[in-house]
Amino acid sequence: DRHGYDAVVLGTLEKKSSRVTKPVAGQYREGITPKKHIVEFRDFSKECAVGDSLGLELFSDYRFVDVVGTSRGKGYQGVMKRHNFGGGRATHGSKFHRANGSTGMAAWPSKVIKGTKMPGRMGGERSTVQNLRILGIDTEKNVMLVKGAVPGSRDSIVIVRQAKKRK
Repeated sequence: DRHGYDAVVLGTLEKKSSRVTKPVAGQYREGITPKKHIVEFRDFSKECAVGDSLGLELFSDYRFVDVVGTSRGKGYQGVMKRHNFGGGRATHGSKFHRANGSTGMAAWPSKVIKGTKMPGRMGGERSTVQNLRILGIDTEKNVMLVKGAVPGSRDSIVIVRQAKKRK
């Protein structure tokens, strides 16, 4: 409540204390080991104390969740893959197959407008998939089954939260 709102800070995967700087170590109370991944959740409904361990039983009342993660990086890609451009003709002597075509104007303004869709790095960005249905929760194995696409590669960290647009 120090910054004008109520929030809960959750951490996962313990970190070696030798890998933590003194300012970061000072954020943890005595007896709590530093964590690798830390996320702050506002308006957290469940009452919990410092150092409590939370499980999947939090999601037992929910039918839909939002999943936030980092999308898979695809490297440097052209406009056809990155922005779904149509491309040019494949035959009849055309030399314009996968290029992006015209990017700007001639005499005026004689520059490329900012934000023009061009080739570049694709993926590796924060991505949210909304309204994934919960098919089941296995508290013994600590596994949640959801129907749909979950962003990220295998073994990547994701944030699962209550669906904002659907209950």
